[in-house]
Amino acid sequence: MVNRRWRILAAAMAAVLACSSAAFAAETEADAAEAVREGGDDVLVVGYSNFSSKFSPFFAETAYDQDAQAMTQIGLITTDRVGQVIYKGIEGETNNYNGTDYTYHGPADIEVTENEDGTVFYDFTLRDDIVFSDGEPLTIDDVIFNLYVLCDPTYDGSSTLFSMPIEGLEEYRSGMDTLFNLLIAAGPENTDFSLWDEATQTAFWEDYNQASVAFAQAIVDLCKAAGYNAEDDSVAACAANWGYELEEDATVEDFWSAMVEAYGGDIVTLSSTEKADDDHSLAALMSDYDAYSVGVETGDAAANISGIQKTGDNSLRVVATQVDATLIYQLAISIAPMHYYGDASMYDYDANKFGFPKGDLSMIRAKTTQPMGAGPYKFLQYKDGTINYEANDSYYLGAPKIKYMNFRESLDTDKMNGVVTGTLDITDPSFSKDTAQAIADANSNGEVTGDVITTSTVDNLGYGYIGINTHNVKVGDDPGSDESKALRHAIATVLAVYRDVAIDSYYGDAAEVINYPISSTSWAAPQPADEGYEVAFSVDADGNPIYTSEMSAEDKYAAALAAALTWFEKAGYTVEDGKLTAAPEGAALEYEAMIPADGSGDHPAFMVLDLAHDALESIGFNLIITDLSNSADLWTALEAGDGEIWCAAWGATIDPDMYQVYYSDIANGGKEPGGSNYMYQIEDPDLDELIMAARMSLDQTYRKTIYKQCLDTIISWACEVPTYQRQNAIIFSTQRINIDTVTPDITTFYNWYAEIQNLEMAAQ
Repeated sequence: MVNRRWRILAAAMAAVLACSSAAFAAETEADAAEAVREGGDDVLVVGYSNFSSKFSPFFAETAYDQDAQAMTQIGLITTDRVGQVIYKGIEGETNNYNGTDYTYHGPADIEVTENEDGTVFYDFTLRDDIVFSDGEPLTIDDVIFNLYVLCDPTYDGSSTLFSMPIEGLEEYRSGMDTLFNLLIAAGPENTDFSLWDEATQTAFWEDYNQASVAFAQAIVDLCKAAGYNAEDDSVAACAANWGYELEEDATVEDFWSAMVEAYGGDIVTLSSTEKADDDHSLAALMSDYDAYSVGVETGDAAANISGIQKTGDNSLRVVATQVDATLIYQLAISIAPMHYYGDASMYDYDANKFGFPKGDLSMIRAKTTQPMGAGPYKFLQYKDGTINYEANDSYYLGAPKIKYMNFRESLDTDKMNGVVTGTLDITDPSFSKDTAQAIADANSNGEVTGDVITTSTVDNLGYGYIGINTHNVKVGDDPGSDESKALRHAIATVLAVYRDVAIDSYYGDAAEVINYPISSTSWAAPQPADEGYEVAFSVDADGNPIYTSEMSAEDKYAAALAAALTWFEKAGYTVEDGKLTAAPEGAALEYEAMIPADGSGDHPAFMVLDLAHDALESIGFNLIITDLSNSADLWTALEAGDGEIWCAAWGATIDPDMYQVYYSDIANGGKEPGGSNYMYQIEDPDLDELIMAARMSLDQTYRKTIYKQCLDTIISWACEVPTYQRQNAIIFSTQRINIDTVTPDITTFYNWYAEIQNLEMAAQ
């Protein structure tokens, strides 16, 4: 299925305050925030793209919702400006960045111990002076509550802590599944009512059937509204734009059935991938999804997770059964208040009670739209596209100096102008060459930082690439043969040479060309000064360098094309007078490149494909460019294994673990899911072994060496052409913000609000 980083089926319910006096107080605070906002001088206004109202530390999905809830929360683990864990958070830990020493504090100290038997201990000692914004103390029991929510058998949020090698976790999660999953598996004709009654089953299928029709109809309506089918607005035509071939008289029911079949009955993944928008997910469309998200016991299970151990009034140990370098980051959870999200009366550690009924997260889901925690700000309300916050005077790093803050929904096209006109103080416009010029024009000095706007740019946590499916672009039957790799090298060599001109044209200084398939933000990314660093696809079939430092751009284009011919010859193509005249068995003289450029060429890599097409055409090879107006078509094709060449971007994480993208488990028949299985389809047991070796070490120096070998192996398969590392921009109103108080040295891993408690408005 599509490699999405977000999951769905976490239904949002309106939060109800516990008592009328608390509700009145909240309304009064919200009114105050709105009044101050109108006054304009004592409130910070931050422009954001649209929210999805999932402001929960457990269920937030989009980056915007995650930022919104982060204002109200603190994390168990703190990281520095390069993403390294702070192990001495209580007293503080000083690390150097860019020539400056910075001291970082967090709510806990952490000690990691690797044992001789292969297990790993993660010991946490918590500060004893932190309180939540309502004045209640934050304790180690709150941490345990959060861990158990994220490890519950019915948890379906974005955290994947439940997949980690924590001792006893599998035993705790066994013997239970959600009623939703069980009903789907049983089907509407089920006659076994040992786990639920017939009335429940009947009600479920009525609810499910109406929701599935509405789900498919929403996609059809979206296609019509977008004008994808000007001459034919039938269900079949709309479904075709979504990548499905249906009979001409197909109904929305037929459309839904086709999607279910394509996903092998995996309704959860289908709903998260194919939905028209968050308001039209299957969960949102069901009238009572929460009633079916509860767990049902199907067998025996452990009463607790043996690897989550309370070791003292203020301490906790997590036991891992093996080394996993990603676990420390999975443990970087928010510490949400048990007394608010759960039920403190249901907590008794010694009696295996953890603040909520196992298998029933309804009380946690009920607070999805109304977050509360120990973070720098208190959530007041979300109304008319604006979130109102008030400073948390109890914040453990110091009360914010700005009393009120609003997160306001803004169109991307309006963000920069909002800062210029004073309706926004901080925002994040898409940072392209045109945006940079518009910012420079707004400042009297003609720079991106001046008297009106101050700009901070950081590398995006991810990178753009051009992918090549090894099973669809090959010679003969073996995608890993020297000939198959040579064919892909030939194509990649021509694509790679046009990256510089294309990325400069689209982004200017807001992006740079990269040479390895990894984000430049990562500590594992090779640097030009490193031994063995090479420009991607810069040698011919004999291993000779293609380029010299004296070459002009035109010389490089000619050299790349000449080198491509050597790769084509190695692949078994017939070359006569500098032209390809015949392809070897299993290969072709043309391949399709899909690019989601809105049907108008609006994509950073479109020029790469366009120029490569012309160059390859001159030697008898046809690179077919398919400009998709609907990006969903790309993912549908890749899921089906039909893609040959495509343009997309990977998101990344703090840890550069390559498992999800490149691991294929070929030694075990490719049973493990991963990006390689349906996108690149690499089948390389040596690469799998390297990925696992890097994952099972905590030594960063060793891991970087192993990851360099992984990257070289991926390049050798020529299944991915690394293209660009773009920048994100945060812009501040120079006139309304005291720029001297902005978080210094903002990075990918240390964002603008990391030290928001120190931010001040400018004197007016």
